Amino acid sequence: MKLVFMGTPEIARTCLKRVCEAGYEVAGVFTKPDTPKNRGMKLAMSPVKEYALEQGIPVFQPVTFKDEAVLDTLRELQPDLILVVAYGKLLPQRVLDLPPLGCINMHASILPELRGAGPVQWSILNHCRETGITAMYMSAGMDEGDIIQVVRTPIDPMETGAELMDRLADLAAGLACDTIRAAVDGTITRTPQAHEKATYAPMLTKALCPIDWSQSLQYVIDQVRGLIPWPVATTVIQGKTFKVFRVEDAGYQTNAEPGTLLALSKRGLEVACGGGQAGCITQLQAEGGKRMSAADYFRGHPINLKA
Repeated sequence: MKLVFMGTPEIARTCLKRVCEAGYEVAGVFTKPDTPKNRGMKLAMSPVKEYALEQGIPVFQPVTFKDEAVLDTLRELQPDLILVVAYGKLLPQRVLDLPPLGCINMHASILPELRGAGPVQWSILNHCRETGITAMYMSAGMDEGDIIQVVRTPIDPMETGAELMDRLADLAAGLACDTIRAAVDGTITRTPQAHEKATYAPMLTKALCPIDWSQSLQYVIDQVRGLIPWPVATTVIQGKTFKVFRVEDAGYQTNAEPGTLLALSKRGLEVACGGGQAGCITQLQAEGGKRMSAADYFRGHPINLKA
């Protein structure tokens, strides 16, 4: 069994590492081109590229699969199967048709729910109680291929997008190895998706960041959780914009207008939400500052609650 692996972020690195440790031959790794990061805008390698280079696995970073030379490279690698995990590129049909055992993707949702680029974050933003990893055959349509197997997991009530991604990475790695084994043994199964039940998880944008305090407290909590690690929820407090990393239930009702600053407590800054609920910002980050406890921040930067 010879594999080609395609992936980019940390969840893909976790899967690649587990596949290598299981003893499968990875003939080559495809990942997105290096991207400029941080203030210096230096080119940074993807987590998948870093691991592949450490293991001496050839790395390929095509801009497009329309280039015939890229297809020639894939043919030369002669993969029996292509495994894809959060690659970030759609594969054309001529790539999908290349490996005898097909192209298999680990998608971070319970398909057909949350097809698309941001399933982990949207599972929280959509207030889902569970999510999972779906092993699926890839097809020309986005996340529309036949389902091989689904592993489900509950979403913890205060779990952030980053924390959930870490847990799903471990599930995806185990499922990837199980799926490869089933492909080798010839025991793999496939079930068409119920396309009429499909929902979608588009890419996140900064337009999602501003907190709408007129929404219910649970909505606000889920917005904050779902937008970690990026783009992070924001709110304006007396003319200053803050990133908000955690909001909790303050434990009481209020008649104040949503968005009203209610009190500073040992836990943080209490704010009125829709439906008469009170929330408490417990972790935030001021512009140019660092992430910290809200109580500590406002101890050093007093605010006028009557303003």
